[in-house]
Amino acid sequence: MRISAQAAFAWAELRITLIAKPRRNGARRKGRGQTPQAGTDSGSTGFPGRELLREAVARLHDGRWLVIVVALAILAGAIVIAGRIATGQATNDLRNGALAALPLAAGTLTGEIEKQRLVPLVLARDDAVRGALRRAGKMQEAALNEKLKAIAGDASASAIYVIDTAGIAISASNAGEPTSFVGIDYNFRHYFNQAMAKGSASQYGLGTISGRPGLYLASRVDDNGKPLGVAVLKVELDGVEANWRSSGFLVFVTDERGVVLATSQPEWRFHALAPLSAEDAAAAHEQLQLDDAAFEPLPIRRGAGDGLTTIDGPGKPRQFVEVVQDLPGAVPGWRLWVLTPADGALSSAANTARLTTLLGLLLTGLLAYVLTRRRRTRRLRQEAMARMNAELESRVSTRTAELTRSNTALAGEIAERENAEAKVRRLRDDLAQANRLSILGQIAAGVAHEINQPVAAIRTYAENAGRFLDSGKTEPASGNLTSIVSMTERIGAITSTLRTFARRPGVAASPLPVREAIDGALSLLSGRIRDSGVTIVKPRGTASPVVMASRIRLEQILVNLLQNALDAMKDKPDPRIEIDLAERDDHVLISVRDNGPGLGPEAAGNLFMPFQTTKEKGLGLGLVISQEIAQELGGTLRLDPDSANGASFTIDLRRIE
Repeated sequence: MRISAQAAFAWAELRITLIAKPRRNGARRKGRGQTPQAGTDSGSTGFPGRELLREAVARLHDGRWLVIVVALAILAGAIVIAGRIATGQATNDLRNGALAALPLAAGTLTGEIEKQRLVPLVLARDDAVRGALRRAGKMQEAALNEKLKAIAGDASASAIYVIDTAGIAISASNAGEPTSFVGIDYNFRHYFNQAMAKGSASQYGLGTISGRPGLYLASRVDDNGKPLGVAVLKVELDGVEANWRSSGFLVFVTDERGVVLATSQPEWRFHALAPLSAEDAAAAHEQLQLDDAAFEPLPIRRGAGDGLTTIDGPGKPRQFVEVVQDLPGAVPGWRLWVLTPADGALSSAANTARLTTLLGLLLTGLLAYVLTRRRRTRRLRQEAMARMNAELESRVSTRTAELTRSNTALAGEIAERENAEAKVRRLRDDLAQANRLSILGQIAAGVAHEINQPVAAIRTYAENAGRFLDSGKTEPASGNLTSIVSMTERIGAITSTLRTFARRPGVAASPLPVREAIDGALSLLSGRIRDSGVTIVKPRGTASPVVMASRIRLEQILVNLLQNALDAMKDKPDPRIEIDLAERDDHVLISVRDNGPGLGPEAAGNLFMPFQTTKEKGLGLGLVISQEIAQELGGTLRLDPDSANGASFTIDLRRIE
């Protein structure tokens, strides 16, 4: 809020400076030496921008500036709140992680102590230990020393030794070494006196010989109720502390006065959580038997209600999340502390939350701005559309009348075009019909010859049948009558083929076996083919693929192609026409090939142009009509370019199943 106000006043001061310059210049132009009017503030002449400042401050109360200031304040507050919420959540997550690690750290320490605590208890009941204490140092205990050394190695203990009732160590696992405990007086140790009095004891302290810290576990050795001495095991918690260090947490143990004993930070050992009173310091010196320990307080500051602990050190202070657990099962009065580093997690969570909040609010503001601008734009557009609609209504009424007249004229043109197209279709059908009738005229002589032969035969058979009947020979007469019936069937087949070919075809196509159309075309031209002496080679095999076509139209194409081939081979030696039938993918290819003179390049180029022909009496329409019929059937008619001798045409139609 403070930053937003400063920015607003800086902007107001800049505007005052820019506006005041021309006013001061105007004042100079009006004249110099004029005295202020009576009743005016003489100080106002010294600061001519006072009124402008008031105006600028007043503008800050304008709705627009107020909205900006409030929005900036809300943005700053939301960012701060988001950072605090994220920090609190991250603190809880870190505390949960530390609480999860706390049992592991405690288990590591407690397990190690409980494992070592059993050793002095077992040694207190060992006969070899009792025998050595009965002898009370009268001889060297080499066998017991070796035994204690082996047990210490197996148990990973720092040292194991046996003390008699006078407090003198009579046997030790480090006997024979420079740091041997044998012969050392331990009567001053609390663990010795407490074990002799209570049966067992423990004490954390520094070794008198090694100077290394460790936990001493002592158990009294009795013989029929009579104390013989104490068995002691010293365990150094180096492995436990190393395990704590590898976890990434700060872990330490304090006694009932808050003095640090075992710790993952060795420099913290024998420091206190808080300054000790003189009485507590004296008690700590007496219990730990550390005469020169100062028990300086650790550089730890606990937060007020935020659950965070700050550790001062070289450089920047570090923050941690702290959890605590009592350890009555290990040593009475001990407490385990686990501190989780929190700086990185808290900073990352806070920055992420602030950035997310900033982006979210900026996007929300941008969306609000866009929606406002869009609403304003929509309103302006609606106003403009209203004006345009009013103008368009007048134009539409005018244009509607024009379009009505244009539509009427266009409807007339469409009707004329449809009539013209109908005339073209009728003309094309008439032309195809004329082509068929022309073909019938050309083959009429051959057909007449075909009919003449059976008619003459019928007459002969009838005359002979009459004579046979006159002479009473009924059986030969019956045979002649049967032959007459066969001849009339042949004549009927010829006339039926002619009548079908001459009929105007219907529009609809139907499934048609291709061989039927080929046989029909050959039947129509059978007389001319026989008279011309041309050899016809029909398609090999018996398969007849089916196409969707009109039989009359397909026969018309084939008759045109066969007649052209017959015309081309007139007076040629060994004339031959091959009709081939092939299937390729979903297409049926019908080829008509002759061995005539063929077609030149110029004739081949104009072959399907109307009124282009190589015949003396041809019209040049047969192939044009045939090509249009093939296209109407959904196929093509083409001249094969790679014919070695003669001409070859192929009809390509789509096959159906």
